[in-house]
Amino acid sequence: MGIIKSSRTLFFTTSPRSPKKLIPEISLLVNNFSGQTWSGNEQVQESFANVLANITTFEGSTSKKYSAFSARDRITRSPQGLGFVDLSPTIQLTKAGASFIHGNRPHEIFLRQLLKFQLPSPYHKEGSKIKGTFWGRPYLEIIRLIRDLDHLTPDEFRIFALQLTDYRNYEAVKNQIITFRVEKDNHKGHYKRFVDDVINREISKIYSAEIQSGNIATRESRTSDVRSFISKEKRNMRDYADACFRYFRFTEMFISDGRSIQIAPDKISEIDFILKTVPREPININDVTAFKNYLFDPTLPRLYTDDRNNLENTLMRHFSYTKRELSGKTIEELKDLRDSAIQAKRVSIVQKQTEDLKSYALYQEVIDTYNEILSDEIYDAPLFLEWNTWRAMTMLDGGTIKGNFKIDDFGRPTSTAQGNMPDIECDYDTFALSVEVTLQRGQRQYESEGEPVTRHYAQLQKAKKKTTYCLFIAPSINKATWAHFFGLNQIKNISAYGGKPKIIPVELDLFMRLIENSYTSKGIPKPQDVQKFLQTAIDEVENSTDEIDWSNRISAYVEKWLVA
Repeated sequence: MGIIKSSRTLFFTTSPRSPKKLIPEISLLVNNFSGQTWSGNEQVQESFANVLANITTFEGSTSKKYSAFSARDRITRSPQGLGFVDLSPTIQLTKAGASFIHGNRPHEIFLRQLLKFQLPSPYHKEGSKIKGTFWGRPYLEIIRLIRDLDHLTPDEFRIFALQLTDYRNYEAVKNQIITFRVEKDNHKGHYKRFVDDVINREISKIYSAEIQSGNIATRESRTSDVRSFISKEKRNMRDYADACFRYFRFTEMFISDGRSIQIAPDKISEIDFILKTVPREPININDVTAFKNYLFDPTLPRLYTDDRNNLENTLMRHFSYTKRELSGKTIEELKDLRDSAIQAKRVSIVQKQTEDLKSYALYQEVIDTYNEILSDEIYDAPLFLEWNTWRAMTMLDGGTIKGNFKIDDFGRPTSTAQGNMPDIECDYDTFALSVEVTLQRGQRQYESEGEPVTRHYAQLQKAKKKTTYCLFIAPSINKATWAHFFGLNQIKNISAYGGKPKIIPVELDLFMRLIENSYTSKGIPKPQDVQKFLQTAIDEVENSTDEIDWSNRISAYVEKWLVA
């Protein structure tokens, strides 16, 4: 059981940041440690951390010094807090957890669990210093804000929505956001300075007692000055916005353009049902058994599509089924029909996007999205970088381009590729190409990307059984990364790669120049044009004195590629 000691705003799980990673991590815990004691058992916690560090989907840190802490951080937040596992008296998978891991609709059970999350609860008790701060269901109230305000931006979320610790203050928080939008329109051209002033003001107000008393250090940070304290809170608030929006998108009820989040138009009836029927009051605050019975129940709360009539109406209205076709089917069979229809719709959307991209109709939109990512105007930039690079590669034409991210019902990305596969896979008949993108910079880029990039490249080479290349794209490529791939590409034969590796780092502005050259060229690029660039970049390894020279040679060739 956790004690909320110092937070005066809402908080959201940031570990793991992506909800799709919960499934393999919960499976790992229950498959290896069910029946064992978790609380206070650092040996089990460290063992879990060690096993977790070895799975391909894990991208966090489980350093030996903090492995028990890392494990607790990973398990007691979302897995326990959302009711997927029970850690007391021993580790067990709950009924909700079983539905989440093994069921056909993890997004549906995930939504139910978000709606049940409450503060305070037997899992989250308030400390004496903040007693009476929390009262409500955070995810439910944020959904209400999105519905009432049409959308919610990350700035609106972190500055104001996080202050909605008590649902009885809902109208006040909503009105703050409305006022903020009016003031924002009066500061066009100076928005970043304006929003920074507003967030500094709000943090100073929220934590006025701590700032005045000088009591601004926390367990995680020994912050001693006000400026550092406010900067730390800004980072926390940004992380909470990012995490909460990712969780919402996983439910398949919301869509995002990278600038704000809103309810998917065809899900408004379902959201309205939730807002009307799910209670706002926390329950069973001091009764652990009753709270667990409620939290672990995979059928609660009831959703709009749990009602047969509502589900049939949805299928007939959005997917053209007839009443006769639906009669006699169970609720689960009807939901299977809906899911199949949604998947078919998504395939159709990707096909239409592909046609538009191959005609270069979306060229300027792709370039603008890259520029917005580089200027930090898109809140989930890693996700949109993957998606936009898939669009850019599709424009290059001539191949089958598969993005391993997931999309929503309107063709927007919802989650990045899993950690055990390339971000993008390109098949050009005579050769294949894996594309990896990252926003990581500095030494961390080399540490976190070097091994996965080569592993994904080897996997694709093995699967395709033909000449395979890899493009590694980042806004800025670290010297260590350049050196790593320069050296790797000089090894004559690695059996795992089927011969000599062919991994080419390209900085994002240079990749954008490739796209520009393909757009302005007289003819449509062909697969052999793409391969010529890739092979020339690899051949230049042998002609280069070092990795810096290699980088310069790649840049020089990009300028000439497809230019008449």
